[in-house]
Amino acid sequence: MTAAPHPFRIPAYRAYWIARFTLTIAQNAMIIVIGWQTYTIARATMTPSAAAAQLGLIGLLQFLPLFLTTPITGWVADRFDRRFIVRGTAMLQLLCALTLAVATYSEAISLPILFSVAVALGLGRAFGGPAFGALGANLVPREVLPTAIALSSISWQVGTIIGPAIGGIAYAAAPYGAYALATALFGIGLVALMTIGPVPRSIVAGKAHPIRQIIDGLAYVGQNKLVLGTITLDLFAVFLAGTTALLPIYAADILRVGPQGLAILGAAPAAGATIVALLFSVRPIKYDVGRKMLMAVIIYGTATVIFGVSTLMWVSVIALAVAGAADMVSVYIRQSLIQLHTPDEKRGRVGAVSQLTISASNELGEAESGFLAAALGPVGAVVIGGGGAIVVTLLWAYLFPSIRHARSFDPPASADEAKAMEPA
Repeated sequence: MTAAPHPFRIPAYRAYWIARFTLTIAQNAMIIVIGWQTYTIARATMTPSAAAAQLGLIGLLQFLPLFLTTPITGWVADRFDRRFIVRGTAMLQLLCALTLAVATYSEAISLPILFSVAVALGLGRAFGGPAFGALGANLVPREVLPTAIALSSISWQVGTIIGPAIGGIAYAAAPYGAYALATALFGIGLVALMTIGPVPRSIVAGKAHPIRQIIDGLAYVGQNKLVLGTITLDLFAVFLAGTTALLPIYAADILRVGPQGLAILGAAPAAGATIVALLFSVRPIKYDVGRKMLMAVIIYGTATVIFGVSTLMWVSVIALAVAGAADMVSVYIRQSLIQLHTPDEKRGRVGAVSQLTISASNELGEAESGFLAAALGPVGAVVIGGGGAIVVTLLWAYLFPSIRHARSFDPPASADEAKAMEPA
């Protein structure tokens, strides 16, 4: 029997990986600069607390489209050609980046423009996320799917972490630079997606009504305790402990390091995440994955608390680097568990639920951070959030023993084995 090729030896998967990596960098490079511009524009006419609330509003505007369309986007990803969906959403995001580049270059940028683009970006990510996540599993043989998932997780996580760093550096070079760079990256990703030919597409079983199919997908998440536990752990932990939205406040008012310092703060998690990603490419995690994920989230919350109370730039940078490394471990394990424990015909709908929680923990978490910072100050918001993430992790370890008992990424071989992962 011929061994299955490594995912990178498959042209369609290489194109998929390049697209996922470049699009993720572009998305996150835009997000941090949108936050910086929103805060600086608001600070010109508002109090610091009111300006912080505008950061919360930006996060909320990105989250609402995803929240409202999640049931539909998952069904669309399972029902239609996933290639066309991801190409369309990549084009939408390219147009958003181009709009902000032109508006910034012509000095016409304003809060209404930033808010409008935030909504469009949220809509594009809402439809693109489930289709992108499910498409990767269609491009490789089953026996190398875990490797493909690991590589995809690394591209997404590293892109998520280094995107803000690249965006901050490009913005420091020229105010429109981050958006121009994002436009180019979206273009590269779109070209890569266009090279992916026809692939096997999952077919939703039966002839049930679309609403019934949507409900079935959501019900699967509730029935699979491991999937439910890992998804909701990310929802609450990162929702509480996210710091990205408040980096502009720390750079401008607490550490007083300006745009250049903002770029360094954004790059710090990238350093930690990149080191871990490189380690996983050589020595991937294989055993005791559940406990390692729980420990990673606890470390993430602890590093967030340290960042929150720090007034020294070097301490803040180290804390963010540790948080980025821990987050890389958590995401790598979580995404691998979800993909491998979900049937292909349900991956779009389960992916939509997963994306909703990721967006809730990121965009809605940014809203929570901004509003909490307006009420308690940025330090109080970050410290409370980091401590809350630790408490949630300990609680989830008790409520979802299947996470603690997950020894490897492989699904249980039998119903009895699956039952053994739950309390008697």
